[in-house]
Amino acid sequence: MEFKDYYAALGVARDAPAEAIKKAYRKLARKYHPDVSKEPDAAKRMAEINEANTVLSDAEKRAAYDQLGKGPSSGRDFSGRESAEFSDFFSEIFGRRGAQGAAFESGMNDQHARVLLDLEDAYSGPERQLSLGARTLSVKIPKGIREGQIIRLAGQGAAINGEKPGDLLLEVAFKPHARLRPEGRDLHLTLPVAPWEAALGAVVPVDLPGGTLNVRIPAGAQPGKQLRLRGKGIPSNPPGDVLMDIVIVAPPAATPKAKELYESLQKEMNFDPRKDWGREP
Repeated sequence: MEFKDYYAALGVARDAPAEAIKKAYRKLARKYHPDVSKEPDAAKRMAEINEANTVLSDAEKRAAYDQLGKGPSSGRDFSGRESAEFSDFFSEIFGRRGAQGAAFESGMNDQHARVLLDLEDAYSGPERQLSLGARTLSVKIPKGIREGQIIRLAGQGAAINGEKPGDLLLEVAFKPHARLRPEGRDLHLTLPVAPWEAALGAVVPVDLPGGTLNVRIPAGAQPGKQLRLRGKGIPSNPPGDVLMDIVIVAPPAATPKAKELYESLQKEMNFDPRKDWGREP
């Protein structure tokens, strides 16, 4: 069975970072998508590009593919597998199921779109009404969906020249969140704490899409310290974590009483924050 060079299909180096792979795929998809391309081999090239991107954009699949080396001489037997999904080569490596647990068929009329979801959707897995051009589709959002993953809607793609409609591939992106930044399965946030909470320790409530959690701030916490809540990120198998960077926020001396308290603290503490400034640790 012929070895497929997915890196060559996308025109990227074998050590290309994920962002370069995504950029190359989008560029080629715009060139070869059968709905818009005038290239004579557009449908074939689009199928090859889709297959290559499915493997190289998924860390686990890419690692498995990289183990094969540069050709069938790696010692693996690629013979004898028939499949109606992607290529035989793909099916031999990854079985009869494609990315994100959904069956992938190599239909030539697949359509691609990017959808913006609320971060909260990854926790609840709701059904959403998504407007795509002139159509509104009811889409079940898989719980635990992550940015960059694909939701495949079978039979909702284009029907060209009377052929069977392809699939609609929805690439997921999250709308900007006021406090949270997703990164894979993990969530990152900046956690403001008062000076006394950092100095004495405290338990503070933190609102997350999965509910409010009481987070313990250790006594003596310094700015920049990172706290990790394991398993409280985007639900998955395994679930992600929540990583919180502490920032200490001092209240302003906006009233005579507040000013008096600061002056008293200054005298009592006799604290110089620049005492060890610039010294070797």
